[in-house]
Amino acid sequence: MIPLSVLDLSPIVEGGDAAQALRNSLDLARHAERWGYRRVWLAEHHNMPGIASSATAVAIAHVAGGTRTIRVGAGGIMLPNHAPLVIAEQFGTLESLFPGRIDLALGRAPGTDQTTARALRYDPKAADDFPNEVVELMGYFRPVEPGQRVRAVPGAGLAVPIWILGSSLYGAQLAAALGLPYAFASHFAPALMMQAIAIYRERFRPSAALDRPYVMLGVNVFAAESEKEARLLLSSRLQSTLALRLGRPGQLPPPLEGFESSLGPMERSILDAMAAGTVAGTREQVRAWLAEFVEKTGADELIVAAQIYDHAARLRSYEIAAEAAAVESAVAK
Repeated sequence: MIPLSVLDLSPIVEGGDAAQALRNSLDLARHAERWGYRRVWLAEHHNMPGIASSATAVAIAHVAGGTRTIRVGAGGIMLPNHAPLVIAEQFGTLESLFPGRIDLALGRAPGTDQTTARALRYDPKAADDFPNEVVELMGYFRPVEPGQRVRAVPGAGLAVPIWILGSSLYGAQLAAALGLPYAFASHFAPALMMQAIAIYRERFRPSAALDRPYVMLGVNVFAAESEKEARLLLSSRLQSTLALRLGRPGQLPPPLEGFESSLGPMERSILDAMAAGTVAGTREQVRAWLAEFVEKTGADELIVAAQIYDHAARLRSYEIAAEAAAVESAVAK
């Protein structure tokens, strides 16, 4: 099996708070490190009552400071919300504190609704300038040249891997043109996954950063000792996704027995959109699904999301996923 990583949205559950969510993120990362996960990524979202990682660089420092070997990064930073110099300084600082362990993945959406985007001083035109902003940011990590008047301190001369995030074809084209690794958000928007992967691989230009295409795909994994229990864990994510799509974002709700059977046609159509990137089941069911998904996509790495209400159940789900990957690797050999 290919490497597995963790996508942690640092969920704030109903009855909980951001402080507990961030403590849980560190605890998950420590377990993931022991279970053999390659990296942990946290994501920039704003004005989301159920997500505690809005100050993403700060959350990364918290997690990296409490772990030893696992890579920690942003999946991602929404670059149009920020000046490239500021992000270079933030991630240059992180790389200085935790050398060889920091990743920086970049997206071009605001990571929130339009009202909050205005509060962030987000300029819709900035998304059109995203390629130039990425190139500018990459420039700040190069060694300082004679006469260079603006430099990232820390940042200049540091090797911080930069990725491009995407849920459409745009990111695939940009990652290919710049020769950067590409992470596709198939855990919530799998519709264009295969087309995006094909475009990225066909148009990829080798660069100083990467000599061949590298694709990481997001998947939702809800694993438990029984399929019934796994489906119950999934119900929290389904409730949360439906509320978000209907304009009512909130904290992650507890699992609800019979939730899926209570849905009407409209709700089902909304949730069916992410079904291709989601598995809920036992270790063997997860193993088989992951193997089929990797065979279908040719992914180089999978990043696992698991919005699960109970922290202990969430840990167990990630542990089962790691076990499933280990079993698949042994079978492949």
